[in-house]
Amino acid sequence: MSVVIRLVAVQGRVQGVGYRAFVEWEASGRDLEGWVRNRRDGSVEALFAGPAEAVAEVIARCRRGPSSAHVTRLDEQPAAAAALDLRRPGERFSTLPTL
Repeated sequence: MSVVIRLVAVQGRVQGVGYRAFVEWEASGRDLEGWVRNRRDGSVEALFAGPAEAVAEVIARCRRGPSSAHVTRLDEQPAAAAALDLRRPGERFSTLPTL
């Protein structure tokens, strides 16, 4: 089983539509580690760590988002394990404050 860590940035109508809750639900349902947060520019940023197949599945779901969202762009890149340190202590997946 290959473990990967991916950072994604999502643009479009992704704030104020339940997008972060959707991401947390999808990631937690696949037992992934990481975090999600709004950015001041109106985008959403998320970090996913876990089995490659599960990370790919959640990123695919992020490309569509919840029905109230409209994703226009999703960029992804590899990330370092240190990025997981942004999570709240004791949480596998955190919703973080806006950056």
